[in-house]
Amino acid sequence: MPLESDGQTSTLNSQNDAAAEIDRTSDAAQPSGVNRRGLIKAVGGGILGALAVQEVLAPSALAAPAPSQPAGEPARTNAPAATAGVAGVFDVKAFGATGDGKTIDTEAINNAIDAAEDAGGGTVRFPAGMYASFSIHLKSNVQLYIGPGATILSAETPATGGGGYDPAEPMATPNTFQDYGHSHWHNSLIWGEGIENAGIIGPGRIWGKNLSKGYGPGPRAETSGVGNKSIAIKNSRNILLRDFSILQGGHFGILVTGVDNLTIDNLRIDTNRDGMDIDCCRDVHVSNCSVNSPWDDAIVLKSSYALGEMRSTDHVTITNCFVSGGYQLGTLLDATFKPFDAGVRVAKTGRIKCGTESNGGFRNITISNCVFETCQGLSLESVDGAQLEDVSVTNITMRDCSDAPIFIRLGRRMRGPDGVPVGSIKRVVISNIVCSNSPSKVCSNITGVPGYPIENVKISNVIVLQQGGAKKDQAAVVPPEVETKYPDPDMLGPLPANGFYIRHAKDVELRDISVMAMAPDARPTIALDTVDGADFFNVRGPDNVPVFALTNVANFRVLGTKRVPDTELDRVNEKTLLPEPNPDTSMEKL
Repeated sequence: MPLESDGQTSTLNSQNDAAAEIDRTSDAAQPSGVNRRGLIKAVGGGILGALAVQEVLAPSALAAPAPSQPAGEPARTNAPAATAGVAGVFDVKAFGATGDGKTIDTEAINNAIDAAEDAGGGTVRFPAGMYASFSIHLKSNVQLYIGPGATILSAETPATGGGGYDPAEPMATPNTFQDYGHSHWHNSLIWGEGIENAGIIGPGRIWGKNLSKGYGPGPRAETSGVGNKSIAIKNSRNILLRDFSILQGGHFGILVTGVDNLTIDNLRIDTNRDGMDIDCCRDVHVSNCSVNSPWDDAIVLKSSYALGEMRSTDHVTITNCFVSGGYQLGTLLDATFKPFDAGVRVAKTGRIKCGTESNGGFRNITISNCVFETCQGLSLESVDGAQLEDVSVTNITMRDCSDAPIFIRLGRRMRGPDGVPVGSIKRVVISNIVCSNSPSKVCSNITGVPGYPIENVKISNVIVLQQGGAKKDQAAVVPPEVETKYPDPDMLGPLPANGFYIRHAKDVELRDISVMAMAPDARPTIALDTVDGADFFNVRGPDNVPVFALTNVANFRVLGTKRVPDTELDRVNEKTLLPEPNPDTSMEKL
């Protein structure tokens, strides 16, 4: 793939050219009483300003020379190379798209994209309308603009006669280390491979109404002509996804694999499987997104073997996002936020996660200023040999968690090539976490496996209000190791702590931790098992139960914890640290 041009420079140049073209437009071509230059300034200039002016003025298309035909390529439909008086803007309706929601507009859309590519780049514009389509091919230096009132609709695969979405391409290195959805990209509504300086923007919508979600009722993803992703991009760079919404996105609303310099900003995704999967990518910035995904993860980082090699996901920021698994499909987008009816079984996943596919690794990851609502909590997982290291998580609020607020798991599922060693989790900092109404059965848990401890974890400034109600017999539970099991927060069953359960770990520190129970809870606040190096400062839990339960612990220290004496222990096999009597235990202080 050619790598000469700089995406940021190209974008700025195209914006400046578009603005200049607007300024040069003859006043005689303007509707009476409209000043184009004043209007473009009012809406902010650049290509977006030019497009906004188009929406208001809507002049007739201007004819332009037909693009030259590269040797060896099939003939393309001749159509205007630029429309609406703005250089570099290609209106899909000028290429024959109807936008009536019934006619299949695939050919017209792809012809517009080809014309933009042949012209050296440009913006393909979707004005208001419903554009039913099969696979749309995103190209280098081309940006799709889904305008106000515009929807790209996934068309229904024909029952007979062939056609439909592009076939799933063969894998470069055939393997079964990840599922079908992760292993193919071309069988999607919009896809691009080996592209650069491209994107999808605009306030419109992508509706994956007829895409497969990968299981259950509906079309099977493996069937010829069926699509299963709204957007899939592979082995590309300088990609921008901004301002649009996705409804019912199929298996993945967005799957990006091997994409570097990726920006995802201000998206609203309301979907029936994964919101966005970011796999084997570097230099990624996700911001200001809202995702409702009751049946799968909302924002997930992965490092699979889908590219036929181990490639880590590095240098990622996720910030200012809202994730949920608690709302009926579509009610995030229409802002009615309708919860599911009582008795309806829903996974309520909807979380931010690293994993499960974890062959290549995760490095330099930050997650900040995010809101979790009626979904699982934060998950950091390495189970296929990945090195997960240098991760910072801060300023997170959670309400009505469906599972553990914090889940960190180092396992040895090892779904990957033979001979790969067990991975590692090191240098993780989590701070400023507030969680209310979390289930009591499964507390936050940090667990490695025998011989492979999680290392160097610091957690601070945490408040958890959990439901409580656990009986004394749950405090005696010894969770199974299940080293090779799929990682989920409840994989170990009921846990013997009301705040944190930590096993197979080294050098952990918890500071300024407050755990409160809505009903009496007989378990200790923190349970440690096979831990070497554990420092605790200012830990508070429910009254009249042990603050700490220690099993096979070395180099333990607790300081500054109310009603627990400062204590240092070189090594201990079994020990509980009880709180001193509280002068007022008539009611739980929440």
